Amino acid sequence: MLQLNFEPFPNLETERLLLRRVIATDTKEILELRSNAETMKYIPRPLLKTEEDALEHIANIDDKIETQEGINWAITLKDSPKLIGVIGHYRIRPEHFRAEVGYMLLPQFHGKGIIPEAIKAVLKYGFEKMGLHSIEAVIDPANLASEKVLQKSGFTKEAHLIENEYFEGRFLDTVIYSLLNKP
Repeated sequence: MLQLNFEPFPNLETERLLLRRVIATDTKEILELRSNAETMKYIPRPLLKTEEDALEHIANIDDKIETQEGINWAITLKDSPKLIGVIGHYRIRPEHFRAEVGYMLLPQFHGKGIIPEAIKAVLKYGFEKMGLHSIEAVIDPANLASEKVLQKSGFTKEAHLIENEYFEGRFLDTVIYSLLNKP
C-alpha cells in the first residue's frame, strides 16, 4: 500500500507554469473559478456563491492534503502569482496505487496548452513521487475538450458509465480514462 506524505508541499514547475499550494489569498480567484457557470459546466458540483464558500473550499483542499487523501495545486503562470486554475490528485486509493486527476481552468486561458503542460507535471509527480500505478480521469462525455487533452496526454478510454451520478435532479453519465505507469 502507498505511504503518502505531502509535507513539505511539493511545488511543481514547467516551462511556463508554477504549480503551488492553494492559499487563502487565492480566495477571489477560487470564487471566480468555481462560481463560473462555463468553468463548472461539466463538473457536477454546486457553484460557489461567496468568498466564505471559497475559503471553505480552500480549507477542504488543505484538509485533504493534511490527511493525505488528495493534493491540489494552484496553476499559475511563472510571471504572475495569480491562480488561473487548479489541478490535483483526488480520490486517492492507496491500496490500489491509483488516483484520479482533475483540473479546471478559467475560460480566458483555454486553448493555450496550459492544462496539458500541467497534467504532464502532475502525472510525473504521481508516478515518480507518489508511487502510483495508474491514474484515472473521470469526465462528462460531452466534455470533448477534456477528452482531447486526456488522449493527447496518453490516456485510454476505460469505461462509459450510464447515469451513474445524480446531480441537481438528473442522472449523468461519466467516462473514465486512465493511464498506467509503464517505465
